[in-house]
Amino acid sequence: MSDQAPVALLRAHARHAPWNARGLAAHATALVDAAGMRPTNTSARANPSARAIRFYVANGLLDHPEGKGTAATYHYRHLLQLLAIKIRQREGQTLDVIKVELGELQGDQLEKRVASSLAPALGTGADVQVRHDDDAPALWRRVAVADGIELHVREDSPAARASTMVAIREAVRAALGREAVR
Repeated sequence: MSDQAPVALLRAHARHAPWNARGLAAHATALVDAAGMRPTNTSARANPSARAIRFYVANGLLDHPEGKGTAATYHYRHLLQLLAIKIRQREGQTLDVIKVELGELQGDQLEKRVASSLAPALGTGADVQVRHDDDAPALWRRVAVADGIELHVREDSPAARASTMVAIREAVRAALGREAVR
């Protein structure tokens, strides 16, 4: 995969914007989890929530969204910032260190850094083609949803588009979250 491929694949997620805080958190969680990055501590293990996003904004880790309260909207740059926070937390960094690092990044450095960290999820890790023996001629795309759960979509299906598969994965994760609460 060329150096530009992960960036281009990451940029494809911009078309899902704008998000509310909950949607931004779900999208970032899906990408970081799909990359297979294992958390090193409790704060890194926690998936971002709308509350965490507001905390990050208040503490200067995330840019301010457009609008206020429940009408606040977040865009691609917010996604990059949130991904960088969660990636660095999973690598063991504190929020204070992450804040300094984010402040030092210029131009497209943030995007390149996030894309290189998520390259496995953006390219081969989240969308691996697998052949099912029962459907010999069909190629399938596999997406990890959660520990022990995979989503398989036949490659010739309209649902095999990367953006659709991310949306499906997020919907399944949201449903799993609701079931866990019950």
